[in-house]
Amino acid sequence: MIEYRIDRRTGVATYLQIVQQTKQALRLGLLEPGDQLPTAREVVEATAINPNTVLKAYRELEREGLVEARRGLGTFVRRSLRTAAATRAPFADELTDWMRRARAAGLDREDVAALFGSALEQEFTEGEQ
Repeated sequence: MIEYRIDRRTGVATYLQIVQQTKQALRLGLLEPGDQLPTAREVVEATAINPNTVLKAYRELEREGLVEARRGLGTFVRRSLRTAAATRAPFADELTDWMRRARAAGLDREDVAALFGSALEQEFTEGEQ
């Protein structure tokens, strides 16, 4: 089961952090169709956020067709966002190697995140034009 981690320093709305973390878990295969998401109460107990925030995130995921609420049972994954492991694996290995080299060169987490974010934005913004 997924455990949400809320970072109040990011400036990203809490419900969006839940949506983003759920989508990441779907892409990585940590959540599969049929899996149950934690109840709103469980998320509230673990993160000390408002229950309505959790419900808002789950409604957004449901609107996108990723999960479905089953009355009295909970919220369940409807579909995956996972790509084939064979497609993903070489990129994951290269990225991990790059991060190890960046860390060995003295870059910290924030430096690596800034570099990665910048490259991601540049590549995918240019690619969409």
